[in-house]
Amino acid sequence: MRIGTTHARVQRIWSVELRPEAGGPVLVCPHCPRGPHPLAAGSARSAALAHLAQHARRDVLAPHLRTCQCFERGCRWHPRHRGCSGAVRLLLMRAQGGRLWRLADACAACAAATAQAAVVPDALLPATPPLEASRRPRTRSTARPPGADERVRVKEMLTYLAAALPRFSSPTARLLALQCALRADRQGRVELREGFLRGMRLASHAAPWHELEHAGWLRCTRRRRGRTEAQLLDAAALAQAPSREERARAAHWALHPAPLTAPRQAPPSVQLAALVLAVHTGTGRGSADTDALTRLCATTPPSLEDLLDQLTRTRTLASWRRDLEAGETCWQPPEQA
Repeated sequence: MRIGTTHARVQRIWSVELRPEAGGPVLVCPHCPRGPHPLAAGSARSAALAHLAQHARRDVLAPHLRTCQCFERGCRWHPRHRGCSGAVRLLLMRAQGGRLWRLADACAACAAATAQAAVVPDALLPATPPLEASRRPRTRSTARPPGADERVRVKEMLTYLAAALPRFSSPTARLLALQCALRADRQGRVELREGFLRGMRLASHAAPWHELEHAGWLRCTRRRRGRTEAQLLDAAALAQAPSREERARAAHWALHPAPLTAPRQAPPSVQLAALVLAVHTGTGRGSADTDALTRLCATTPPSLEDLLDQLTRTRTLASWRRDLEAGETCWQPPEQA
């Protein structure tokens, strides 16, 4: 991260407000010369995220010139922590019950300490040009271990969904949204066959679909014997850069997130917790900010402890502990007991 620079500081921070009006909700952006934008009630959240993404794509800045905008404002968006550190990424923040949305450059430390926020994944940013990617040398020294790319992609999408979906969304709806986001085509269309839904134990459950429809995140276009078709309404999720094949590999890994695969009969809350821990597990151990784990698992701190205990009893985890000084939760996968 670069906090000090000899170049003129560039403020990469944008915000929009969703205001209720007599004729319907409007989007107010202080960065746009034109007035409020009328919106359809069901697409307000998606339109806000798409509008912020447009500003970020127009105001591109070289990575070495980007600074932590949270630090520039005295780190008032989160409780006190040990200071700025880590790479600068785009952070999406929600405030005032979803009426205010903010997108800004923030360091990894500030991002982890900010509530109701998620790092915008690279999957939702413009892709590397094919020609440039083909010229990039591939060496054994830079080769990543098997599953590393899939783990990163799933982690980024989980953090994005934690901010894009309503806070009360169930673990089942979040797992379904993850699969839909990673398996959708460029137009946002996704088709899930009955055998696949049966494997996720969703073949006869319409409630998670209704949750996502009520949130304005997708719309089921057809339900027929053997398959369910849907259209994603999240404009940011439609801008995924990686190839469909890469995203499909990540979606498949999310069903069996080694080395922390929960038992097949485990409830969705345990399945989601195992997946969240898996994307934060490195070689031999795992750790993450406790508040971040609570948000990603869609639960409360006491319930998070119960989920960790359940994963330990089923031997999905060997052990876990709290690091109160660092505000982190640490764990070990079973093979490292």
